[in-house]
Amino acid sequence: MRRFKRNFLKQIAHKFEENRKSILQQMDMDSEWMLNIFSWNRLVLNLKSGCVFQSSIRKLEQQAIASAQKNPTYSRVPIPIEAEPKSQLQFRGLHESMKMKAGNIFLLLLCLNVITIGVIANPPTCDANLGKDCGDSSEWQGEFFPGIPKIKYEGPSSKNPLAYKYYNKEEEILGKKMKDWMRFSVAFWHTFRGSGSDPFGAPTKFWPWEDGTNSLAMAKRRMKANFEFINKLGVDWWCFHDRDIAPDGKTLEESNANLDEVVALAKELQGTKIRPLWGTAQLFMHPRFMHGGATSSELGVYVYSAAQVKKAMEVTHYLGGENYVFWGGREGYQTLLNTDMGRELDHMARFFEAAAAYKKKIGFNGTLLIEPKPQEPTKHQYDWDAATAANFLRKYGLEGEFKLNIECNHATLSGHSCHHELETARLNGMLGNIDANTGDPQIGWDTDQFLTDIGEATLVMLSVVRNGGLAPGGFNFDAKLRRESTDVEDLFIAHISGMDTLARGLRNVAKLIEDGSLAELVRKRYESFDSELGAQIEAGKADFDMLEKKAFELGEPKVASAKQELAEMIFQSAL
Repeated sequence: MRRFKRNFLKQIAHKFEENRKSILQQMDMDSEWMLNIFSWNRLVLNLKSGCVFQSSIRKLEQQAIASAQKNPTYSRVPIPIEAEPKSQLQFRGLHESMKMKAGNIFLLLLCLNVITIGVIANPPTCDANLGKDCGDSSEWQGEFFPGIPKIKYEGPSSKNPLAYKYYNKEEEILGKKMKDWMRFSVAFWHTFRGSGSDPFGAPTKFWPWEDGTNSLAMAKRRMKANFEFINKLGVDWWCFHDRDIAPDGKTLEESNANLDEVVALAKELQGTKIRPLWGTAQLFMHPRFMHGGATSSELGVYVYSAAQVKKAMEVTHYLGGENYVFWGGREGYQTLLNTDMGRELDHMARFFEAAAAYKKKIGFNGTLLIEPKPQEPTKHQYDWDAATAANFLRKYGLEGEFKLNIECNHATLSGHSCHHELETARLNGMLGNIDANTGDPQIGWDTDQFLTDIGEATLVMLSVVRNGGLAPGGFNFDAKLRRESTDVEDLFIAHISGMDTLARGLRNVAKLIEDGSLAELVRKRYESFDSELGAQIEAGKADFDMLEKKAFELGEPKVASAKQELAEMIFQSAL
């Protein structure tokens, strides 16, 4: 179907190119001048790429006026007075027959525009800066992902890209079903708000259901697409930022009203089976958060942030969410020269205390999670890594109220492996959730790629199994398509690949446990502590006087090999 649409558009463009000169000759106008006025080449290019916007006619009219004013021969034909809503140019003093021909030209353009949109359901139909009233508020007809079936398990031998090869959700491994080990979640922001833009380039992704606006109607349409995607993927959880699912209003009251309207639809669509793995408030994008939210130097921003988090916690609870996340992308500093770090940390602690109190007040039983990240967008973020966040929570007596949401790409940015961060969180009793992604070792920023490295996935699952699982947390795919991946089916392929990778990791952990060689290697390495003296040391009953006496008795200690290469060999044999 996609190839048919593309070919059809090319045929339209070809016919249009062939006939343009004859049309111009009928208009009795200079071909080159009219070529500039109507931007034929740009329109043909748009047709070939399937990218004709509803605002194209308006732009062409404006270009026609500008071109006519610059052209020395523009006096041959009067300049259009204004662009009428139906995109027909009004020429002052132009002959009636000429007016009819001009009207026919724009009628042709309009027809081509309608045909193109009708054939391909092309995404942006409005410029983003035209405001929320520009969008098409009509109901979306049919499926958002036609031609893509519900994703099923077909086994390792399958060559079908739209099938699971290793993730068999009902299969039991190590005493639990795979779906209970994984608890996979779709990240709304990357999946449905990711545009492919970067600091050096404009958006590359224009999904068929998008109309180019951030209107409330568009937000509802995205939400419907979200749940069709979730159902076809076969997962039970999703995650969101408040301002990603509903547009920011001119006031906090308007923003809350917008959020309520979208959340009501989400509640209806998710039914009884699907619910948020976690929700959160977006306290980093709007200019008001330039100095942070909970750590802002401005009292008004602190107050606003608290109100926004309060509302986000309420809607997460209303939707049946199982966790609530705090990611402090702006909670840090650019320089200490103008920063009272102690005061900001105290403010952040007070903020978290208020959140924990409000959670209890509304009867929200979900886990509060802090997501560590060292930097980006700030130079230094206060919850740099798992150890820093754990120390912060202990200092302020919050270790019983919060756990950690570990993101693998954030781990590498802080100079650690994901496995290190997971083990640090686990050993501190704070491993609550995992944002499943990875970074590129050759790139020094947060690339949020889908995890496809089998070795890394096995180490991740080793920590999860040692933790006894993640519930009520899970794996949220805080990952996005590459800028160059622009097909709708790529959304499915990326998630399938990520889910299969972690499923392979779980299967590999089961192999390692069944084999037992790696566990035995570790046991032997520490077996000297399985003695009476070792037990006294581990129980805190051996003081320095006792240990000195034993050192004289034992003499020079023997130091055994760590067998690192053997450990790596055993690990690799399970992959």
